[in-house]
Amino acid sequence: MVHEFRDVQFMSAAEKTRTLRAWTRFLNNRLQFEQFTKGLYNHLIQHCSFIAHYNRAGFYSCYFEAGDSIALFLSAEGKAYIPSLLDAAQRRQEATDIAAGTALLAKHGISVEGLGRSDGPAQPIREAPKAIQELLPYGSSAQSSPK
Repeated sequence: MVHEFRDVQFMSAAEKTRTLRAWTRFLNNRLQFEQFTKGLYNHLIQHCSFIAHYNRAGFYSCYFEAGDSIALFLSAEGKAYIPSLLDAAQRRQEATDIAAGTALLAKHGISVEGLGRSDGPAQPIREAPKAIQELLPYGSSAQSSPK
């Protein structure tokens, strides 16, 4: 990729070239932290209206660790850029969400074994867990309120 940049008041052509190379390397290496250089971080906070998040690691953590954050960062004006990275981000977020949900259920003694994956909207639970029955004034949704 050959680009001819011009010097401007706050960024030289050489800095632009280094930044483009760093960005390309970062993307080609699938957003690895080791490729998120200090120069690239400085460019994003100084020229692209991103807040610093205290340091490079904080910025990276905010935008490039969670799948939803990656997708938001790499999407602009409703158009998705870099489809393979966006697909990977969505898979990462799905795995993170499932792991968090599984951990929360396990914390409360609820097993996810035997549960299948649904392609449609969430189905209502036929019986509310005991804790919910005790918290709701009239038990589960199957019970009706007194008249």
